[in-house]
Amino acid sequence: MTAQDSAIRPVAIAVGGTALAALAVLGFSLSFPATVWALRGFGPWTVTGLRGVLAAALAGACLLATRAPLPRRADRAGLLVVAVGCAVGFPLLTTLALQVSSAAHSAVVIGLLPLATAVCAVLRSGGRPARTFWWAALAGAAVVLAFTLTQSHGGLGRADGLLFAALLLCAAGYAEGGRLARRMPGWQVIAWGVVLALPVTLPLTLVALAAEPVRMDPRAVTGLLYLAVVSQFGGFVLWYRGMAAIGVPRASQLQLAQPLLTLGWAVLVLGEEPSPAAPVAAVAVLACIAATQRARG
Repeated sequence: MTAQDSAIRPVAIAVGGTALAALAVLGFSLSFPATVWALRGFGPWTVTGLRGVLAAALAGACLLATRAPLPRRADRAGLLVVAVGCAVGFPLLTTLALQVSSAAHSAVVIGLLPLATAVCAVLRSGGRPARTFWWAALAGAAVVLAFTLTQSHGGLGRADGLLFAALLLCAAGYAEGGRLARRMPGWQVIAWGVVLALPVTLPLTLVALAAEPVRMDPRAVTGLLYLAVVSQFGGFVLWYRGMAAIGVPRASQLQLAQPLLTLGWAVLVLGEEPSPAAPVAAVAVLACIAATQRARG
């Protein structure tokens, strides 16, 4: 290998990793609009169960095709946290919330997810970040709380409670998944997570299909397939591969755009008209997240 090749290769890896991480963020940003579409033909419990079962089938095929080893005993508790937070809790609670809340409103509340994940990661690792980190985290939480109170006329609605609960569960799953990804391939973390969730998602699907009406609307089917293939599994494959190439801090900076992207999709795909406060609150939350990134660095 020549000196020129040695110089070009790291640049190519960085560019490729950035592209993969950016594609993952773009894919995740469509999750809420896809959920709204899926709810046009399926009940919320059916959407949650089916997306989990379909994602587990895809993940299981990948695990078998690559002959991935079984997780170590020490990693199984962490994988259960990923399963509960990312494969069951977050999908179910956000789907229930989107029955009564707009995708634009939900995007601002869930925009706090990177902050909550950072806090969970710090608490899990026992680290001691600078005071700036905690001030920025509190400021971000205050912005989202003020936004939800304003939009709900001074009180928190049912959808807001569901979104905040989803936020906490997913943050725990993300933080634990990030820890596990240091010891095993990142895509296997989410793959085992959705597979371990099958004892919940499969019975849930069978019961929900019998109890909730199903209408095979083309948009509903498209939304459901998107949630299973991209939001629940494929997006994580791109995300973790991108993180491995460019590192967690640089990849996290790309994720800052996700709430604003979801706001854009809510307007373009769903025809929603978010309140003027929504983009302002989203930008304020992103500024707080950026401050926590710098403080952690």
